[in-house]
Amino acid sequence: MMDVTEQVNAVRRQVGSRTLEAGEARVSTISQTYDAPLEDVWDACTNAERIPRWFMPVSGELRLGGRYELQGNASGVVERCDPPHSFAATWEFGGEVSWIEVRLTPVDGDRTRFELDHIAHVDDDRWAQFGPGAVGVGWDLALLGLASHLAADGTGISPEEAEAWSVSEEGRRFVTACSELWGAASVAAGTDPEAARAAADRTTAFYTGVPAT
Repeated sequence: MMDVTEQVNAVRRQVGSRTLEAGEARVSTISQTYDAPLEDVWDACTNAERIPRWFMPVSGELRLGGRYELQGNASGVVERCDPPHSFAATWEFGGEVSWIEVRLTPVDGDRTRFELDHIAHVDDDRWAQFGPGAVGVGWDLALLGLASHLAADGTGISPEEAEAWSVSEEGRRFVTACSELWGAASVAAGTDPEAARAAADRTTAFYTGVPAT
């Protein structure tokens, strides 16, 4: 089984902002370096046969201008694609549109840094309620899946195991740790520490089903 603490600590989390035509947007950035070559990580992230092995089933056209749909989750349009280095797409969910940008960078020969920006217009009330962890913890779970998929020794959490694992004691510890670190990233971006902790607690409760104290 994968070392959950090691996985939590292998991920970097950052909170920022970006000015778009429609106004100021929040940016949640998550990254991890994998022991896999660039081409393999690119294929894992863009091949419709491999994506369900670590993320969720996907349909549609995974090409520039194509529309995709993740089963039971988001859909969108691929807006930019520069194989095997980057792609960008809209992220349409719950009647709202945000954006994701993925960048892959070779590191030390056969290792690859995966970095994802999730860019969204989030109103102040919702940001105060959950902070960056609302989307950030979900991406932490995705990177855990990718790490599991790319692990040479076959350890990790498969998509088939993920639902049961997420409500296990280990899964709740993982979510809690990730949520707290997203809270820390929010503080580093200028959020009041007490407000960031409260938002992180609510995010943890949302993902684990355990009420915040």
